[in-house]
Amino acid sequence: MQERRSEYENWLWGEILLAALLGALLALFLSYPVLRTRYDLPELRLVLQTTMALAGLLVAVLAAVRFSVEGRRLDLLLASGFFVISLSSAIFAIGPQLAGSHVKPPEAWAALLGAVLGQGLIAAAPIVRGRSKYRDWAIANAVAAAGLALFVAWSLLQAAGTDLPPLNSPQQGSQPFYLTATLALLAFLFLVSVVGWSERFRRRNDDLASWLALGFTLMLFASLHYVFQPLLASSYVSYGDFLRMLAYGLMLIGAWRAIRFAEFGRAVAEERARVAREIHDGLAQYLFALSTHASMLESGAPLEETIPRLKEAAALAQQEARFAILALSSASGTAPFDAALRRYIEFLVADGSLEVELEVDTSIRLAPDEQIEIFRIVQEGLANVRKHAQATRAEVVIGQRPFGERFVTIHDDGEGFDGEETPAGQGLKNMRARAESIEGGFTLTSSPGRGTALEVVLRT
Repeated sequence: MQERRSEYENWLWGEILLAALLGALLALFLSYPVLRTRYDLPELRLVLQTTMALAGLLVAVLAAVRFSVEGRRLDLLLASGFFVISLSSAIFAIGPQLAGSHVKPPEAWAALLGAVLGQGLIAAAPIVRGRSKYRDWAIANAVAAAGLALFVAWSLLQAAGTDLPPLNSPQQGSQPFYLTATLALLAFLFLVSVVGWSERFRRRNDDLASWLALGFTLMLFASLHYVFQPLLASSYVSYGDFLRMLAYGLMLIGAWRAIRFAEFGRAVAEERARVAREIHDGLAQYLFALSTHASMLESGAPLEETIPRLKEAAALAQQEARFAILALSSASGTAPFDAALRRYIEFLVADGSLEVELEVDTSIRLAPDEQIEIFRIVQEGLANVRKHAQATRAEVVIGQRPFGERFVTIHDDGEGFDGEETPAGQGLKNMRARAESIEGGFTLTSSPGRGTALEVVLRT
């Protein structure tokens, strides 16, 4: 906790110094109007606008990827906001210039309103809580709704025609009040974003929040420059444009770091879940058997019956420990896969209630993750045969077809069942999930009186 607080304090001092420097520069520009340099470079402004639109789209895509990983509403609003800003700029500000025409007042106002709407979504993002249940089309729906609102606004602006006030006035030396008010609103939204993302970094130590707060600090002062410096024409490049470029660079860095952390966190969570499942499904069961047989010894059970079972359970627990190690690493373990499987089957059929024939193609190559999951699928499948099939014989084949297709089949001569009438049990669901985890196909065939056959086709 102390280290986290120290990290925030260091970042906060950097933020304060940045704001102080930008504030001093703004004051200098306001005090000495001669320093308010602007250049009539339409080509450069178009390049800057296009670069910033692309940078905003990249930030939106990276936030959308993190939303697909973690499902947080924060990332939903963040991605939607950047999409709206970039797309409105591309459609209403950049598109007409690329087509060789000037940006007319309806398009200019629509682009500015798109920036306000998108920034409003971004400013609200650090305030929201929780995760979204609907991830597939959430961002697309949000952007579509915002796009529809902008289209309606643009249509109304078009209908206004000559009555629409111009966004800028080259003939006048001052900025129209309606433009100043809109830019002031945008600056206020940047200020809210700075405060919101800074507070999120303080509370959650969210790395992305720190980069966004820095970026929106630059955006805030860029917007203040636009408020105080008249925008005489859309072809002009000013100091604020370069601040915006730098801001997008910082936010891109933060978004890229965030998606890397999100992917890493998901990989760690999946690995932990996989290892926990391996221990629960295998090692824990045999340790429980060891404990049970030890309790039987304490209760006076005959040694000649209990000691062999203890040895068998201990040997299987040792083998399961090897598979647990295999689950934690990429190594193939010390015991050959087929030997481990044969030992398990020998233990399974020791009481004579079920005969199992195992056939393993010695030329087949199995990856470490495939070995683990195939072992578990066979284990679960044969356990189902013993418990539910009323079978006397089962056959397990792990082989390869002429065209290189690798497969695993388990077939029994039990009573079978009607798959349409009998719902799939947890065992079948587990086997299907394990097959999917190694990118394999899973099929089950059964009918009353004709036994059951399942097949897993491994990835190519």
